[in-house]
Amino acid sequence: MRDRIGRRRCLKGLAGISSAMVWPVTFGRTSAAVSRWSIERPGLGAIGLRYQGSVIAEKAAKYGDLVALCDVDRHVREQARAAFGSTAAIFEDYRELLAQKNVDVVLIGTPDHWHSKMLMDACRAGKDVYCEKPLTLTVEEGRRVRDVVKDTGKIVQVGSWQRSDQRFRLAVEMVRAGRIGRLETVEVILGKNEVGGPFVETAVPKHLNWNLWQGQTPEVPYTAERSHYTFRWWREYSGGQMTDWGAHHVDIAQWGINSQPVEFSGTGRFPETKNGYNVPTDFGATVRFANDVVLTIGDTGRNGILFSGTEGRIFVNRGTLSGSPVEALQRVPLPREQFLAYNFDNLSRPERSGKLDAIVNHMGNFFDCIEQRRAPLSEVESQHRSISTCHLANIAIRLGRTLKWDPVSERFPDDVEANGYLSRPQRSGFEVV
Repeated sequence: MRDRIGRRRCLKGLAGISSAMVWPVTFGRTSAAVSRWSIERPGLGAIGLRYQGSVIAEKAAKYGDLVALCDVDRHVREQARAAFGSTAAIFEDYRELLAQKNVDVVLIGTPDHWHSKMLMDACRAGKDVYCEKPLTLTVEEGRRVRDVVKDTGKIVQVGSWQRSDQRFRLAVEMVRAGRIGRLETVEVILGKNEVGGPFVETAVPKHLNWNLWQGQTPEVPYTAERSHYTFRWWREYSGGQMTDWGAHHVDIAQWGINSQPVEFSGTGRFPETKNGYNVPTDFGATVRFANDVVLTIGDTGRNGILFSGTEGRIFVNRGTLSGSPVEALQRVPLPREQFLAYNFDNLSRPERSGKLDAIVNHMGNFFDCIEQRRAPLSEVESQHRSISTCHLANIAIRLGRTLKWDPVSERFPDDVEANGYLSRPQRSGFEVV
């Protein structure tokens, strides 16, 4: 009886989460392409320009002019200017880019531990922002980001582009429309974390500002494997596959579940290698939601998402959308005009699937929303909530026990130890405030 009362109270509180937030944007559906900019093309500033940063810069260049480029690695920023045009100003420190009056829109493609601070600083500087996923490094950062975006009224799109991939979006719409009956379970497979180390500490390359790269994280001697792509396998800078692939797949799962988590459990095996990758070598988590749907997250099996309901199953990943309910679409279609999970949909944009094509639509949605001052497809509240699920699963794995979660207060009730992991100490001068 106490559990039923607790779930009822939680569901009532969850209903107030969105209603209590008065966002400075409006909603609606449009079937026509938005009008062209009424002023000159906006100036774009790109921060973090290795692979993904350069991808989003290239996609955004359709809608504006790249006038400023920033990276703490001189080689990277010079290569970017050569690729995007020699007229763009280049900077080592992102704060100098934000001070440029000709920058209207900021694109953030840095490692995870910089996302929140740069995003908030950009909003306070009067810029709209496209920020790569995951949105945050900790749950507490997400709460701060949400407040700043609300207070400034800026448009922020998080780069969880699978929401703009027709396969994933159709899967969610089918689940929401009851095409698999009542949703009961969701299984997400992310893949294994990398294993490596010990690594050698070396002198900092002359072309890299290692102090700026580290940002809020603890200051340590330079190790090549800590930076660039492999930052993902260090807890200091990221959360392994749980927050890397999880920011995509767990986000889609939670979009379909359409509720908030209330209980976490998990197990993991952590390496003990000095100066080596320190995310778990094996991990798994179980998450129970307020509507009693159970989500499992694992590292072994076929990468993707399996929605299971009382009347069928749907599997979706970056190459497949399958299941008997999908086959039934030939007889009983679900046209895009009937989609309900996102109601500001530019129907003139063609359906796209696959990473680079989906980012075309994701970036297009961002600029549609900038012009119309609407909430984007991957707006901050949903992305804070989905990446929080990943962070909380990592906390449960780290502690190795079941944790109750209150999604209204965003705290673990009466659990001082678990609540201690909702934020992290931050290096002086780089605080996320």
